[in-house]
Amino acid sequence: MLTPHRVAITAAGVASPLGIGLDATLRALREGRDCVSLVTGFDTSRTRSKTAGQIDAAQLGESVSRRDQRLHPASRMMIAAARELSEADPGFEPELTVIGTTSGGMSFGEAYYRSLTGKSRPSNRARWLANYLPQKPLLDAQQACGFFSPGQIIANACASGTNSIGHAFSLIRAGKQRRVLCGGYDAISELVFVGFDSLQASTAEKIRPFDKNRTGLVLGEGAALLALEEWESARQRGAGILGEVTGYGISTDNHHLTQPHPSGIGPLQAMQRALDSAGRKPAEVDYINAHGTATAFNDSTEGTAIAQLFGDRAVPVSSTKSMMGHSLGAAGSIEAVFSLLALRHQFLPPNINYTEADPQWAIDIVANESRPARVKCVLSNSFGFGGTNASILLELPDEI
Repeated sequence: MLTPHRVAITAAGVASPLGIGLDATLRALREGRDCVSLVTGFDTSRTRSKTAGQIDAAQLGESVSRRDQRLHPASRMMIAAARELSEADPGFEPELTVIGTTSGGMSFGEAYYRSLTGKSRPSNRARWLANYLPQKPLLDAQQACGFFSPGQIIANACASGTNSIGHAFSLIRAGKQRRVLCGGYDAISELVFVGFDSLQASTAEKIRPFDKNRTGLVLGEGAALLALEEWESARQRGAGILGEVTGYGISTDNHHLTQPHPSGIGPLQAMQRALDSAGRKPAEVDYINAHGTATAFNDSTEGTAIAQLFGDRAVPVSSTKSMMGHSLGAAGSIEAVFSLLALRHQFLPPNINYTEADPQWAIDIVANESRPARVKCVLSNSFGFGGTNASILLELPDEI
């Protein structure tokens, strides 16, 4: 039997409501900054929810070229993340790129549809259609940064970003690829925003993951990319190593189109399989970056699964969605970067807006303020509609 290859993380890039770039993101995480604000891109007068985690347009504009200003916001996010990654590791040349998303260029699709149903025929209709495709932000980022590799798109609901990292990890670990660029993106769009509002999954209040009084999610947006490379390959070319992906687990509970199985079996299996693939025990996990959407069913299911897996051990848990909302297909990749920052800087990101523990389960919520901590192993969770569940394990190796 072949020995699995180790998988190093040599660089990362991120653009989210918390900031553009790793440094800005780290500051926001340490401060527990609330980056949710009133929606500015479209009319919310008829929706219950009025807020979202939105990237600062001016900051995003400064991070891309003047020519790229015409592109879809998702493309600009991807370019910003890709540039940060390529500047951090200019020698990284991916053999494959794997990206997760759910919305693609949805807002341009909305504009195109409205142009068809309206009386006018705007001249930019073709541009809207061309930028609508889910692979377009990936192609734009590749062109801007010179990453000329085949691309794969994973659209697996809110697990997409974690699945992209897990798929890249699995390919390298099996010896099928040496270097894979992976991550995810999603930009706020009216159709998706109204869709979640109509499902009554969104809240008109603050997003309060794992709080007894939680009332629903808030949407967010962003993009994140990670450079994954076979360990010895990275060492041989002298690349810096930020961390290591050591485990990946997936499951599907097949319970309901939008609701997870209340027993927690799906998340429990995904987390256990991630640990098994890494050869780790629950006692070795120092922190869980939870899916934590602040909906009644999702948090209940995840909390139940964590309590079952970790027993009496109070492993620290937080949902960083409390600071920026749920970025759907991008969430797993953004939260993997947050987890990497926790490893690199030895702290636990907070779960803000937390006021009262839910008596359903006893878990250690990192409430409202970040904590200094010894962090060597992080479990990051992403669970989506249709009962699709994914977990990855990130570690800080002794060699770096």
